[in-house]
Amino acid sequence: MKQPTIAVVSVSGGKDSTATALLAIDQHGRDKCRFVFADTGHEHEATVEYVKDYLPRALGATIDVVRADFAKDIARKRLYVAEVWPTKGVPPEIVERALSVLQPTGIPFLDLCLWKGRFPSRKAQFCTQELKRHPLDAYTIDLMRAGHRVESWQGVRRDESANRRDVADREMTPEGWEIVRPIAAWSAAEVFALLCDRGIEPNPLYLQGCSRVGCLPCINCSKDELSVIARRWPHHVARVREWERLVGMASKRGFSTLLHHADGEGGDAEHAYRHSNIDSMVEWARTGRGGHTFDMLKTLPLPACSSVYGLCE
Repeated sequence: MKQPTIAVVSVSGGKDSTATALLAIDQHGRDKCRFVFADTGHEHEATVEYVKDYLPRALGATIDVVRADFAKDIARKRLYVAEVWPTKGVPPEIVERALSVLQPTGIPFLDLCLWKGRFPSRKAQFCTQELKRHPLDAYTIDLMRAGHRVESWQGVRRDESANRRDVADREMTPEGWEIVRPIAAWSAAEVFALLCDRGIEPNPLYLQGCSRVGCLPCINCSKDELSVIARRWPHHVARVREWERLVGMASKRGFSTLLHHADGEGGDAEHAYRHSNIDSMVEWARTGRGGHTFDMLKTLPLPACSSVYGLCE
């Protein structure tokens, strides 16, 4: 006998997925919804707390957690580095350097980058597929194998970016489930209005200058966002600095950077690293327009509440 439809809501800790969760409950009821968080290990601790502590209480629902596992991929990479790199003329010291760090850490984002020997970029944005889409698809497939008809509810809005301006309200996937995007035509203001109306507090990072609350920093991080991160949470800059060191050791080139500066393009490896490592990018984020003049305002302490969405008013 066919089981009832289950609405699977991907919850990120952001405003859009939280609003989508509320609308899914409205339509299907809590018992027919499944809420799932793809933990990348690259989120701010406030986001993790919001998803794992606050939201379950606010929604009155359990939020399942999925994490990508790259242990097998790293094991295969170790064999490839040990056996194939030497045949391609890679010096022994570089082979040994890579092997010294090619061990799973249990942090999905970092393990993905160790396996790939590089960080994702705007041109090779493999992070979303590997860290979110694949584990969430596996979660959904398990429900279908149990006999459920599944709808995948996604908090995607057309005015978020040019890449999403033509996204459909609903569509079927080749795998057999339907994607539902109930807020595709909404504005950010409408999303926050829904949360306020339902008495749901937004992720606290929205009150501290963040326009997005997923990976921190995201590879698509803006200059202003990076400036905020560096001033409020220098420990996250230190974390990225260490990750760049480790991923660089796993790379033939000997370096890899999370972010990329235009001045780092077109030169040699040392030039690229010097302009794009996290400390150089933070220094760039402290400059004004054009990137050449130091902006003294970006060195001042930030107010306790600052919101690009006007939430402090």
